[in-house]
Parts: sequence; structure tokens; C-alpha cells
Amino acid sequence: MRALIQRVSRARVTVAGRTTGEIGAGLLILVCAMQGDSEAEADRLAQKIVKLRIFKDAADKMNLSLVDTGGAALVVSQFTLGADTSRGNRPGFSAAAAPETGERLYHHFSDRLRAMGISVANGEFGADMDVELVNQGPVTIWLDTAG
Repeated sequence: MRALIQRVSRARVTVAGRTTGEIGAGLLILVCAMQGDSEAEADRLAQKIVKLRIFKDAADKMNLSLVDTGGAALVVSQFTLGADTSRGNRPGFSAAAAPETGERLYHHFSDRLRAMGISVANGEFGADMDVELVNQGPVTIWLDTAG
């Protein structure tokens, strides 16, 4: 699985003008299941993200995790993280998991975060979404369970 995480002071996702998920301080997590991924990759990715020390401590050092801060997560499915741009100018997305697998793993990933005590809000799988965020830092990190 692939994820692009951004430390945010707030984030929100809307579908057709309707808010489907909104958080205050925490992480916006854009996530994509790839061909061959299973629940094991979703579990591993969730574990890594909640323990990643990218929030500032009292000494202004990135030394705290999402769990340490009590922050929330806004999880948004984004199959375009599976883009292959090696040929021409139009990206291919065949490396991303099929929609039914992607949706299953997207929900599994969100449920895994909840099981670890994280407050989770979600986008709407497969929808055309508008995502708003205030990236704090800015801090943006790419994660991939394959590498």
C-alpha cells in the first residue's frame, strides 16, 4: 500500500458540497492499495503511521507520534498514488488494486487506525472529492509498504 501523509492543523473532505469527513490537528492520509496488497500491508502501514514521530514536542523537535498527541486522521482513498508515468505524458493506473479490493483495504486500514485508538474521519471511496487542508510545517511524507 502507498500513502502520502500530511501533518495538518485541520483538514476536510467534501463530496458534491457535503462534508464527509473533517478533523482538527492530526494527519491527512491519502492512501492507495496496490496490486497484490492484502490486509497485512494495510496493518503494517497503519502501524507505521501511528508511530511515526513527526509532531513537535516541548523542545520544538519532531519527536511525538499521532498516538502521543491524541491527533486525528482523515483518510482519503486516492488511486492516483498508483500512477505509472514512465511512458508518455498520460499516467497509467494498472498498478493500483482493483476497485473492490481497494475499497476493502481502504476500510480495513481505517478500521485498523481506529483499533489503535485514533479518531478517524473518511472521504468517500470512489467519489470525486474536494480535499482542503492546512499543512502544518509543512510536513509531507511518502510511505510505501513495498519498499
